[in-house]
Amino acid sequence: MALTFPGSWRQSALFFVVERSQAGDARRQAVTWAERHGCSKELQGQLALVITELAGNLVLHTLHGGCLVLRLADGRGAEAVEVLSLDKGPGNANFGACMQDGYSTAGTAGIGLGVVRRASEFFEVHSQPGIGTALFCIVTCKPVMEKAGRLFGLVNVAVKGEEQCGDASSLLDLGNGRVRLMLTDGLGHGPLAAEASQAALSVFAAEPQMGLGSLLEKIHDALKATRGAAVAVAEVDAAKGRLSYAGVGNIAGYIVQPGSLESTHLVSMNGTLGAVRSRIQEFSYPWSDDALLVMTSDGIKNHWRLDRYAGVSNRHPSLIAGILFRDHARTTDDATVATLRFKP
Repeated sequence: MALTFPGSWRQSALFFVVERSQAGDARRQAVTWAERHGCSKELQGQLALVITELAGNLVLHTLHGGCLVLRLADGRGAEAVEVLSLDKGPGNANFGACMQDGYSTAGTAGIGLGVVRRASEFFEVHSQPGIGTALFCIVTCKPVMEKAGRLFGLVNVAVKGEEQCGDASSLLDLGNGRVRLMLTDGLGHGPLAAEASQAALSVFAAEPQMGLGSLLEKIHDALKATRGAAVAVAEVDAAKGRLSYAGVGNIAGYIVQPGSLESTHLVSMNGTLGAVRSRIQEFSYPWSDDALLVMTSDGIKNHWRLDRYAGVSNRHPSLIAGILFRDHARTTDDATVATLRFKP
């Protein structure tokens, strides 16, 4: 599994489940991961129940299994865990029926997904015939009241064979409808790539009000002692209906308009911060109330289109991030998808 390391609580843990024996392994590893991150015994128990059911479904209902992705929920420390279950199985056009206790397509008691939903603070599914199923839930013992504001999704997974992910992402809520999101991809992968990304995150956290161009200049200086990184920063000002963006290197950014599912590609300059770079430039784009921001490292292929996925435009950003990771991640590099939208 992918392990986190100090200062990178956002990194995701990834478990593959292909055969029945791996379902039990996934449960044990998930509980170990939760314990390591300070989750309570009660939360570990709930997570074990959810992972058991979801891993069992991956074995029962797909030919080639799938994966489970875990991370600590945004802004809630060790009190809540986000879980994604992702597969490229047959999908189901009537997934609502699967949620009813007693309904089964595999000869079981048919209560598994109902158990998962009842154990979760938030539960959402996208299933489409011929494409697969993605399920997202938040497992917690301390539910919180829904608040107006932004919704954030993130999948941040190390390449196979590495414990530390060379990609990293951070979100800063500046208040009054202003949010900054940074994604960084350290050159290569492994500990040295992670070191470069962590150095960039430190500058990002220390300078929340600095202009984006000046911020990237400062990150460039801070990364000269590292192998360098591709870095991009987006600032959404929902009240003014604008998004500002500055990037250097191969971080891809998009604004997706859910009504049409058309996307605007955000411009990054060539180069690598900490090494060789071209001129840094900040760009401004219109932002609508229902827009979705998507940022990806180069571990995600760029040819995705959300209009391939029926009804996905109004789903939680974490579910969307999971779908893009499932269908477009490269197996040869760290892979990160960060998604952001505001809700009424």
